[in-house]
Amino acid sequence: MDPNVPNATHVAVRDGRILAVGDATCADQWGDVTRDASLADAVLMPGLVEGHAHMLAGAIWEFAYTGYHDRIDPEGRLWTGLASLEDVVARLAEIEDRLPADEPLIGWGFDPIFLPDDRLSRAHLDKVSTTRPIAILYSNFHLMCVNSAALDMVGYSETTNAEGVVKGPDGKPTGELQEMAAMFPIMRRLGIDFRALSQKESAIRSYAQVATRAGVTTVTDLFSQLEEEDLDVMLSVTGEAEFPLRIIPALAASGDPAAIATRALALKAKSTDKVRLGAVKLMTDGSIQGWTARVKWPGYVGGQPNGIWNMAPDQIYATCTALHAAGVQMHIHVNGDEASEVVIDALAKAMRHASWPDHGHVLQHGQMMDEAQFRRCAELGVSVNLFANHLWYFGDQHVALTIGKDRAERMDAVRSALDAGLTVGIHSDAPVTPMGPLFTAWCAVNRQTMTGKVLGAAQRISVSEALYAITMGAAKTLKFDDEIGSISVGKRADFAVLEANPLEEDPTRLKDIRILGTVFGGRATLL
Repeated sequence: MDPNVPNATHVAVRDGRILAVGDATCADQWGDVTRDASLADAVLMPGLVEGHAHMLAGAIWEFAYTGYHDRIDPEGRLWTGLASLEDVVARLAEIEDRLPADEPLIGWGFDPIFLPDDRLSRAHLDKVSTTRPIAILYSNFHLMCVNSAALDMVGYSETTNAEGVVKGPDGKPTGELQEMAAMFPIMRRLGIDFRALSQKESAIRSYAQVATRAGVTTVTDLFSQLEEEDLDVMLSVTGEAEFPLRIIPALAASGDPAAIATRALALKAKSTDKVRLGAVKLMTDGSIQGWTARVKWPGYVGGQPNGIWNMAPDQIYATCTALHAAGVQMHIHVNGDEASEVVIDALAKAMRHASWPDHGHVLQHGQMMDEAQFRRCAELGVSVNLFANHLWYFGDQHVALTIGKDRAERMDAVRSALDAGLTVGIHSDAPVTPMGPLFTAWCAVNRQTMTGKVLGAAQRISVSEALYAITMGAAKTLKFDDEIGSISVGKRADFAVLEANPLEEDPTRLKDIRILGTVFGGRATLL
């Protein structure tokens, strides 16, 4: 990823940094050299950068997996996907039979868009238990479904009048809950605490396992509460010399904008080499496949209501203005194009209020953004981090069920974003989809769906561009490209160890290249 030295056979490392790059003699002028040929048969590229993921990618496996796709847990165990509601109920029943009597049953990873014949409801979950509370988190984490015992626990009934509490023709709650306002009472009563789950020591270590298996040396935790005790644990674990990962958390934006800015700047002062702090994450709309994203006309093809604002537009404007003026970088969740439009307008207003040319704000996901929105981002100096994995995981469903063929053809439009001159990263949003930057790159290069169709051939990019997006591009979105993203003198000695050279393989094989491990600060962790 360094145009001055695009290929080399040797890299010299000292004090955890890159000292020289070239041939076997590249470091001779620096004095005595110790040559290590243990990776001579492997390929090194810059440590891969996952610019949008969550610490839950490791910790979420404490819950029961109920998803459609096969997944591999942090220990390397394969969990087969569930292709019917009967399979989901059967797995839950098996797990329920082993649980202590006073413990709720919690599942994750479910996605109804792959099982269109029926909608998961409390009636299905009541087959597992009518007395034990059950809650199933959907793969996008914007929805859940619960059984009757859980609904009764929080008092949701036909008299409940709250956005996100879905009701059936009989006027009673179906068990489906959409977005955090409706989900939180259940989560609180059942002890589903994402913060507590993802910030403990075991979760941080599991996250490192997930990242290393994916060749990732720098990863985000892109919606973190960052309480003081949580930060203490993170700094302690990452401070160990053997810990093979750099984590860049973003503070979850909630409440008074001025207080958020003050907190973010205080956190920034506590950064270390392995924990970089100071950015903030805004959550604006929901999920396209959950029909909770905010989309522009003509809306959803099935006529569903136009999504849910997790942060009202006036609050988006106020928060963007305050954080930009305070010099706080923002990562802003926008799935639907209406959400993108509101955020771009809010950022433009913030920039009129206060000048900060080097802000580095990033629109995260940006799945439905079009050329006009990319052009406006370029004018404002805003970067994008696009959710390329969606093309394979949900592309067919977006064509048929959510936004239709025309708009699905330009989803996650990496080509248009690059042509507009933007800094572009691509990501997995793990655990929504599995962390694996080479797979993410494959999605952006091939734009292939699960059924083998090419979704938007005009938006395909080259392998070189895709590799840049998962290294230097992602590093730039994190304002960290001066230290990572390329094998260049002075940067951190972080490498992904591969079995083959991605530039020499067939582009359709990109996702199949085996990760052998990582090198972090010159220390190898091999699988």
